[in-house]
Amino acid sequence: MSVLIFRLNGVPDDEAADVRNLLDEHGFAYHETTGGFLGFGVAGLWLLDDSRKAEARAVIDDYQRERSARLTAEHEAQRRAGLAESTLQRIARHPVQSLFYIAGAAGVLYLMLWPFLTLGR
Repeated sequence: MSVLIFRLNGVPDDEAADVRNLLDEHGFAYHETTGGFLGFGVAGLWLLDDSRKAEARAVIDDYQRERSARLTAEHEAQRRAGLAESTLQRIARHPVQSLFYIAGAAGVLYLMLWPFLTLGR
């Protein structure tokens, strides 16, 4: 019976390709599913031989630890060199999108506080 070994929802394409290559290199038989037309399904990699789940999980966990350390070091190097994008630079690059996010957050905050603000009336 197949078992879900790696979810692909929200995973960058390069990481998904790396995990597929890892599974291929280590001889794990797997198949891939998508999220479906509306994205409600489970997009993931499914290991066909569930008896090798611990072994496959260990390979993926090692890869993710290495990737995390590498990306953290790259970001830190960019930050030290002054090349890392700040929050204000990101807002300036996408002002309309940022405005919608801020308005949405303000709307949610208002709806959460509205019952308490009108409590004494």
